[in-house]
Amino acid sequence: MTHVDHWRAGLTEIPEDVWRPEVEVLQLADNALTELPARIGTLRRLHTLDLGHNRLTEIPTEIGELPGLARFLYLHDNRLATLPASVGRLSRLRYLNVGENRLTELPATLGGLTSLIELRAQHNRLTVLPDGLGHLGALRELWLRGNLLAELPDSTGRLTELREVELRENRFAEVPAGLRDLPRLRKVDLRSNQVRDLPYWMSELPALEKLDLRWNPLGGDCAVVDTLERRGCVVLR
Repeated sequence: MTHVDHWRAGLTEIPEDVWRPEVEVLQLADNALTELPARIGTLRRLHTLDLGHNRLTEIPTEIGELPGLARFLYLHDNRLATLPASVGRLSRLRYLNVGENRLTELPATLGGLTSLIELRAQHNRLTVLPDGLGHLGALRELWLRGNLLAELPDSTGRLTELREVELRENRFAEVPAGLRDLPRLRKVDLRSNQVRDLPYWMSELPALEKLDLRWNPLGGDCAVVDTLERRGCVVLR
């Protein structure tokens, strides 16, 4: 058995059939789990782990002992206030979802996730992101809606594979300068922030296709918007 599926099974604890060394996919979403045992670190062949929509308050350090965890790690919609630093050892992981939790920060070791393609951390309490974000050289999508962010780290400028960034419902007073030199950036969502002006360099982003600026206190005269629209970029304001 390589796929164990206990989706929406009414579980309050993890059953014994999970603890098999050959398990590769473990589906435990939509239950009432409050604890993830340290034994999770024994599932060395696991490549997909879905713990979304539970009641977990912490993740054990042993999560970093899963060398095979290369596809998905879903921890969204729990009650997590922190993530263990050992998450940064999951260097093969491609998709991480920690949205809808109570996180005030992401671990400083985040930069160890060098294979990550998509990072979702919406609807938390993040006020700052670690500088290690810039080490995620494979990252294509960054979802940060509904946090308390006012800036992105300077290292964001090293995310040269980034295609889409969602910054909706944060505290940005200006467009983050870290987006300036991203050659593949196609979509930027800045809805419901405090942006008043657009920097000139936005019109020079070569791949930008859509810029959503609705519900910001933008000035009426914006040459940058005109330039973007003339070249075919969709600008919503």
